[in-house]
Amino acid sequence: MSVTVIGIDGAGLPPGGAEALESARIVIGARRHLDAHAPEHVRKLELGPIEPALNTLAALAADERGVVLASGDPGFFGIVRVLRERGIHCTVLPATSSVQQLVARVGRPWDDVIVVSAHGRDLTRAANVCRAKPAVAVLTAPGAGPAQLGSALCGWRRTLVVAENLGLPEESLVTVDPAEAARRTWYEPNIVLSLADLDAVPQRGWIAGAQPLPETGWALPEDDFSHRDGMITKAEVRAVALAKLAPRLGSLVWDVGAGSGSVAIECARMGAAVIAVESDENQIVRLLSNAAVHGVDVRIEEGKAPRALRELPKPDAIFVGGGGTEVITACAHVGASRVVVALAALDRVTSTRDVLRSAGYEVEGVQLSASRMTDLPDGSSRLEAVNPVLLVCGQR
Repeated sequence: MSVTVIGIDGAGLPPGGAEALESARIVIGARRHLDAHAPEHVRKLELGPIEPALNTLAALAADERGVVLASGDPGFFGIVRVLRERGIHCTVLPATSSVQQLVARVGRPWDDVIVVSAHGRDLTRAANVCRAKPAVAVLTAPGAGPAQLGSALCGWRRTLVVAENLGLPEESLVTVDPAEAARRTWYEPNIVLSLADLDAVPQRGWIAGAQPLPETGWALPEDDFSHRDGMITKAEVRAVALAKLAPRLGSLVWDVGAGSGSVAIECARMGAAVIAVESDENQIVRLLSNAAVHGVDVRIEEGKAPRALRELPKPDAIFVGGGGTEVITACAHVGASRVVVALAALDRVTSTRDVLRSAGYEVEGVQLSASRMTDLPDGSSRLEAVNPVLLVCGQR
C-alpha cells in the first residue's frame, strides 16, 4: 500500500502530483478537488466522514496506491495527522497553506503570527488568543467562523481580514471590524487574520508565533508600575495569586477592582486575555500607562462591579482585588474555574469562604506576611514587614 497526500492551493498541482494521480487506485478528497484533479479512469471517494476514507486506504493491497487531495499544506492542522494516528504512512506533496496565502495577500511578514484552529473545537480559546495577541490567524469551521469570532471580539480593538474561497476564482478578501464581521454572512471555506494594528510592522523576533514567557519573570517589583501611594498588590501576593489563577495563552482572566492593573498586566504578560474592571478614572489612566509600558493589551471595562460585569464574556479565572460580598457573589456565579480574592480585613474571610463554597468551589486560604530585606545606614541589613494579605482561593 502506498498513500500520497497532495496539497491543493489553486495554483496547480505540486511537483509529482500528476504522476501520483495517474497511478492511483483510488482518489479521496472534497468534491471540488475531485472534479478539478482526479483522472477519469480512477475510482473516486468524496471525503465526508473520515472513517470510510481511512478504512478504504487501509484496505489497499500492497501494490496499490491511494491519493488524498487536501487543501493547502496537509501537514499543517490537516489530514496527515489523522492518517498517522491510524497507522497509515504517507508521502506528502504540500502546497501553500491557507495561512501563508492570506498573510501574503495582506503583504506583511508572518513569523509573529500565532495560528489557532477552531475545527471541531470550541471557539473560546481561539477568541481569547485573538483578544490577547496582536496578530492571530484563525482556521475557521462551520459555526466557528468570522461572524462568531467577530461577536467574541466586540470590545477589543481589532481588525479582521477575512478570506473567502481562498485560491479559487471566487476568492474574496474583506477587511472589517469585529462588529461588522458579526453582522455579515460569510461564504465557506474561509480563514481570518486578527490584527491589533493593520499597518504595524512586527518587531524582529527569534521564535515564530507565540512568544515564550517574559525573560524578566513575573511578580514584578511594585516600582515597575505607576501606582497611588502604595495602593498596589505587592509582588509576593501577586506571585501566589498568579499561581492560583493559572493565566495562560487561550484563557481569559477578569481583574475586578483592578486599580493600577498590576495583576491584570502580569496575567497578560503570561499570555492570557484580560479584562480589567475599574471605576476610578485616575486609576484607569495609570492602568493604561502601565499596560503600554509592559507592551500588553488589557481591555478596560470602566464601571463598578457587579453591574460592570453583566455583559462581559465568561472568564476562566477571576481576581477580585476590591469590592464587598456583593461583588464576590457575582464573581462566584459566572462559571469561572478559579476565583482568587485578596482581603486585608479578617472579618471578611468567613463570608468570602461561604460564598465560594455555596457556588460549588473547593476553597483554600493563605495569609501572606512577607518581610523584605532592606539596608541600614551602616551597611548592615534588617527585615521590614509589609502588610499581611489574605488570599481566599476557590477552584472547581
